[in-house]
Amino acid sequence: MAIRLDRIIVVDIEATCWEKDPPPNQEREIIEIGICPIDIASGELLEKESILVKPKQSQVSEFCTQLTSLTQAQVNQGVSLGQSCSILRNKYIAHQRIWASYGEFDKRQFQVECEKKGVRYPFSNRHINVKTLFSVMYALEKEVGMAAALEQLNLPLEGTHHRGHDDAWNIAKILSQLITGQRK
Repeated sequence: MAIRLDRIIVVDIEATCWEKDPPPNQEREIIEIGICPIDIASGELLEKESILVKPKQSQVSEFCTQLTSLTQAQVNQGVSLGQSCSILRNKYIAHQRIWASYGEFDKRQFQVECEKKGVRYPFSNRHINVKTLFSVMYALEKEVGMAAALEQLNLPLEGTHHRGHDDAWNIAKILSQLITGQRK
């Protein structure tokens, strides 16, 4: 199956987390998938969406709520991981497009969780690590966080940091700058 080169699907996930180790019988699970497609030709950010995902093995901790602003009640209204992956495949055609995230965490978490839960992986094998790409393009000595990358580009951090849809939007702004800046 040929890869479509019209859009890059930028993804940022939020997952259950704890200040220290997870409680017994709980493990990190995706609770939000933020999505922001970029038009490759223009660099335009097309939309942003948040898909809340109801965890099966864990609860949203107070620490997680403080970090993400997401509560257990909110994610209880979410869809299953399988349903969210279907949205990624059907609405965004993510399995036929390049996708991107800031670092490798999102990619690894999707791979591990989909395998554990027997869910069809929703993405193509074409992944861009924006964190590494940014660091290489700007000849940095080490990789920097998303907020620092935005600051270096003189771009504002929009929305709530550590909310998937807002972070996906901000990551897409960085990636757009990287891909369109090379054409000018």
